[in-house]
Amino acid sequence: MFYGSSVAMGQRMGIMIELLSAERIQSAKSAYTTRRAGQSRMQRLILDASPKSGDLVLARVIEIQQHKRIELPGSRMSSLFRGDEIIVAYGNRYAPDQFEAEVPATLEECHLVAGGGVASTVVSSHTDLDPPTKIQPIGLIADIDGRVLNLSESGLPVLPYQTTRPPVIGVVGTAMNAGKTTTAAYLIHGMSRAGRTVGAAKVTGTGAGKDLWLMRDAGAAAAYDFTDAGVPTTYRLPDQEIERIMTRLVDHLAHDGAEIIVLEIADGLFHHETSTLLTSPTGRRTLDAVVFAAGDAMGAACGVDWLRERKLPVRAVSGVLTASPLAIREAAEMCGLPVLDLEALSEVSIADRLLGRSRVAA
Repeated sequence: MFYGSSVAMGQRMGIMIELLSAERIQSAKSAYTTRRAGQSRMQRLILDASPKSGDLVLARVIEIQQHKRIELPGSRMSSLFRGDEIIVAYGNRYAPDQFEAEVPATLEECHLVAGGGVASTVVSSHTDLDPPTKIQPIGLIADIDGRVLNLSESGLPVLPYQTTRPPVIGVVGTAMNAGKTTTAAYLIHGMSRAGRTVGAAKVTGTGAGKDLWLMRDAGAAAAYDFTDAGVPTTYRLPDQEIERIMTRLVDHLAHDGAEIIVLEIADGLFHHETSTLLTSPTGRRTLDAVVFAAGDAMGAACGVDWLRERKLPVRAVSGVLTASPLAIREAAEMCGLPVLDLEALSEVSIADRLLGRSRVAA
């Protein structure tokens, strides 16, 4: 569709501003990361700005490569076509199995670096991937006064300080694809089968909805992720901001009535945001038990040692390695901890085993 005839151009403090019609907004494919941003506020385009993480941008798809679909706010995957206009958020990305990417300094051609809707410039990629899908930013999305809209404005509100909260189990791992989300989901399933009201959250990572849907499908009564706290990704956020995200999500789950909470912390222990959060005062204060997910016994042993050295309450091992009985035996011997496969994670007594019966008694 051609919009030139309905466009009004203007100058405001030296910045080029274009009117953004409701029709154009509705025609664009809005991504999962933008689901909390109210479309009624999207009324202007800033054409010559310097973007920052969380800024909303209207972009045009110019070459389809790795990401051939975009996740819509309701998590339906919509196929992309050359020339499609999409609404996504700028953000940095850390994904050793996919892309490393940085927010560019200008509205230059960049990439769709995550199907959940993250715009950035790829600086390195895994050799198994296709090149990133190319997009051309058209302009930053602004309100009627020309103020750029950022996801930070649409996050969950800060709740009053709570003196008590439910017990929290954290799931961490060696790296991407170690089995953290699956481990969290089966923990949730076991606890919900026991009649407990379970809250779940993904504290760090790159915006996408499938992990939250898995947590809900597993039985979580309420589930959030960092996008609900107003960020598209957590890579390169200040340490204090990530701590605030953890606190905010836990507070909202407690407010929603969760009796026990499962938190997934993305990526691996060597990832700066993960290691910093785990060893921060907030992380130590929040986590009552930790389950460590790994792909093999050596990774499990190294990770458990890392957690123990920092006096974190690691209680069990799980993850991809549990597909192999031999790896289970090796990990149990090296770690001196229970190694929980999917069946064990789903047991109704799992919360008692990880936290101690007195911590979770109804």
